[in-house]
Amino acid sequence: MSFSVFIVSFFTWLLLTWSVEWQEVVIGLVVSLVISLIFTKYYRIKFNGKFIPGLFKFLFVYIPVFVWEMIKANLDVASRVLVPGRNVKPGFVKVKTALKGDVAKLTLANSITLTPGTITFDVVDDELYVHWIDVAGTDEESKKSFYGKFEKILKGVYE
Repeated sequence: MSFSVFIVSFFTWLLLTWSVEWQEVVIGLVVSLVISLIFTKYYRIKFNGKFIPGLFKFLFVYIPVFVWEMIKANLDVASRVLVPGRNVKPGFVKVKTALKGDVAKLTLANSITLTPGTITFDVVDDELYVHWIDVAGTDEESKKSFYGKFEKILKGVYE
């Protein structure tokens, strides 16, 4: 049994149930134990010195930035729908990322996809293939203006 998988599973249970009644805690312990026994060979979750600071940076820095960018993108897409004649220039773009880990790339790809007007449809090595509702430019700097905030914070979280 992997202790780290057990801990992550149990804390996830506590967050999802949001209860500290003894019945909920006991069920959470049992479920977490079963999960850790089953998935130990598949997942290698390791805690290191960067885990806790990275978790706090993710929760208190990345999530607010992501929510703000999502609100802005929602308003932008809504205005494109409601205002007739507004230019829309959809297209596929390839963006390079400096993120190294698979989880970091996955988080970036999901963040881009969850932002209205964009969808990440493939990740190959250090490149993400994204469909944008309005391709502003073809150079790397115009692409970075969108996903650069996400990437910068995620680099501090995961690496």
